[in-house]
Amino acid sequence: MSAPGGVWAQVVGQPAAVAELQAAVADPAAMTHAWLFTGPPGSGRSVAARAFAAALQCPAGGDGTCHACQTALAGTHADVVVIVPDGLSIGVAEARELVRVAGRAPSQGRWQTIIVEDADRMSEAAANAVLKMIEEPPPRTVVVLCAPSLHPDDVPVTIRSRCRVVALRTPPVDAVADVLVRRDGVDPALAAWSAAAAGGHVGRARHLAREESARLARKAVLDIPLSLVSLAACLTAADDLVGAAREESDRTSAALDGAETEAVKASLGVGARGPGVAAASRGAGQLKELERRQRSRATRIGRDSLDRALVDLAGLYRDALVLHAAPGEALPLNHPDRRADAEDLARRIGAEGALRRIDAVLACRTALEQNVKPQVAVEALTVALRLPA
Repeated sequence: MSAPGGVWAQVVGQPAAVAELQAAVADPAAMTHAWLFTGPPGSGRSVAARAFAAALQCPAGGDGTCHACQTALAGTHADVVVIVPDGLSIGVAEARELVRVAGRAPSQGRWQTIIVEDADRMSEAAANAVLKMIEEPPPRTVVVLCAPSLHPDDVPVTIRSRCRVVALRTPPVDAVADVLVRRDGVDPALAAWSAAAAGGHVGRARHLAREESARLARKAVLDIPLSLVSLAACLTAADDLVGAAREESDRTSAALDGAETEAVKASLGVGARGPGVAAASRGAGQLKELERRQRSRATRIGRDSLDRALVDLAGLYRDALVLHAAPGEALPLNHPDRRADAEDLARRIGAEGALRRIDAVLACRTALEQNVKPQVAVEALTVALRLPA
């Protein structure tokens, strides 16, 4: 089957999902008002959701060239609303605003489309508000929720049972490499390496291909397992991991926070004279709320950075486990460029040691989700990863 064109060309390596969505767009009478897109990180949940929204607005079903398609994909279409949580969670206030927007009739297109990225971050109160909307959907509204899986920890059963589920998978490495070459103009050799190193995660593969700093950061993380030969080395590695996450959070936040704060101050008339002074004083609460959201976002950025490092570490120990079980065989690895390191680990820690270390990485991720201080959680991890004498 040939690759789909138009807006669907954005969706990498998901032919079955694309075919299902195209069929739904072609039959408006059978449209489902609530959708749940699931798939592992990097599978392109949000990309597929945006392509679906564009196709719903397009008279031709998503040709990719019309004004409706282009504005929907760019996030500027009046009838396509995308909720992207910046902070740790989606609160009830955000959910109620979503419900309010969903109740509006489409102003331009055929559907009012609401996309909620990372719907697994909804608080219980927010999930209840969204559930009520899904139970009593407005007639011309389509809601698309994106989450990693159907597990109750990601999506409440009550919401899942009222949604049409579209399951996405990790795209094949060669498909990701092809996209990097065709769409981003990346050198084929670098594209192939980046796609393999990212494990099929399109966004990360693009980041690795474009940014040398990303490649160096990944190398620093994957150098850690074989460096853990003493307690001092373990504590140093923990400091490096936490410090790198903090630096990424500070750098990204600095690029975003200043412009946001200045925009709010300007809207409130901060620094103005005369009548603007009173308006500015009344807006102090808005500035405090903005600062709260910015702190939450910074925490999320730091956690996401640490989580990427932990996933990379778990992948290397998984490679060691595979190579211990089947030495010499050409099996697919998470980090094919670090095969020699994985073989060294396999010899030194064995299958049982690799499994224990994978469990330790997973326990660290759980601890971070439960708000254990990163320094404490990561120090406990690196000590558990220490190589035998």
